[in-house]
Amino acid sequence: MSPVTAIGRPVKRRRQEAVRPPRVSRTIEQWTVWIGMALSTVAMGGFALVMNEVDAATFEKVIMPTLLDINAQIPLEEAFEAGRALGAWFALTLIVVLLLSAGALWRTRARPERRSCGWWYLAAGLACLLGSQLMLYPIAFIYFVGAGLCALRPVPEGSRR
Repeated sequence: MSPVTAIGRPVKRRRQEAVRPPRVSRTIEQWTVWIGMALSTVAMGGFALVMNEVDAATFEKVIMPTLLDINAQIPLEEAFEAGRALGAWFALTLIVVLLLSAGALWRTRARPERRSCGWWYLAAGLACLLGSQLMLYPIAFIYFVGAGLCALRPVPEGSRR
């Protein structure tokens, strides 16, 4: 039975304010994503831009000797089309990596106390690694560092995982 006032109305009890755990600062993780986004934009986006803007003569003089072994006997047309296809693949991969990185940033800012934001970092790193055909492993490693920090940094007591 609740206490009653002199008028006969029940006394309203104040709700006890829930004690919230302190906010976790995920600044380091966010910086790793920004660095990974910048480096993957320069690497994958730069390659895609160059391959989609280059003509066959420039490709033969400048790009083909650096991409292929000197002893490789691949016709110019095949090498040029393969380079353009790789450029298109890098552009698509860049879009996926940037979307996953944006999801990671959003998730990290929305709920920094949860460790589940690390899955977004891991997905962006795997997309970068596999989409670049294992060539950009140093950039993918930056995303993996962010995922590891999300998973291993301590969180306050009472926060969900």
